[in-house]
Parts: sequence; C-alpha cells; structure tokens
Amino acid sequence: MKSLLITAMTLVSLMLMSSTAYSADFDKGMEAYGKGDYKTALEEWRPHQGYASALYNLALMYRNGEGVPKDDKEAVKWYRLAAEQGHASAQNNLALMYRNGEVVLQDSVYAHMWWNIASANGSKEGSENRDLIVKQMTPSQIEEAQELASQCMRNEYKGC
Repeated sequence: MKSLLITAMTLVSLMLMSSTAYSADFDKGMEAYGKGDYKTALEEWRPHQGYASALYNLALMYRNGEGVPKDDKEAVKWYRLAAEQGHASAQNNLALMYRNGEVVLQDSVYAHMWWNIASANGSKEGSENRDLIVKQMTPSQIEEAQELASQCMRNEYKGC
C-alpha cells in the first residue's frame, strides 16, 4: 500500500512539473511573440500542440503571416484543433471563417453552431455574432445549428 501511495504521489508530482514546464514554455512563446520574435514563439508553441492557447496562437500567426507565410488553410487547421479543446476565441474565429467562406465552404449553419458554442464557453463576441447571423437564417437552419452545437458539446467538440 505504501509503494502504491508513493507511486501515486510521484505521478502527481511529475504531472505538476510538466504542467509548470508547459506553462513556462507557453509564456516564453508569448514573451517572444510580444517582441515580434515569431521564430522563437513558433519554437515554443509547436511542441505544445495539446495546449489550446498555443494552438490558437499558431492559428493567428498563420492567419496574419507572422513568422510564417500567410496561410488561411493552415490557420483553419490550428483553429479547429484549439476549438476542439474548448478554446472560445478559436471557436469564434472558426465560425467567422465559415461565415465568410474562407478556406471552408461558406456555411451559416456551421458559423452559428461554432458561435453558439463559443458563446456557451464565455465568448461575448460569439454571442453577438450568433445573434447577428440569426437574422439571415431560416428557422430550420437555426434549429439545425442549435442541434449541431448540442451534439458537438455532448461529444466534447470532437467530430464537429
């Protein structure tokens, strides 16, 4: 029993240390980004692809061509990965790309769905954008978007 407790304590310690290192690397990337050192930001964020904020920041870099060639297709990829981890700003930006038909097919239903999800995750912009697009949708489209959002959230944002 004592060895089991020690093993559990060791695992918790390792998880906390890796989480702290993860955060430190992310923060180092943020500091570099703030200074316009995009190369270092990329180096810090790319290895942490499981960290939603790093994924979101990578999407922004590709969207804006900061330290990488501007590539909206790559931006959508990173937005989607961050959105699937519950990142509200990524969900908001992915919805915007659906709304405008940038890289993805223009689709008001999916735009509404992602804005609805972003809103549920605390995004004021998501809520405002969802309320605007509703004015351009039919009742059946709104119903479909709401059902898709519910399914997506039940599935923890996978397969949306």
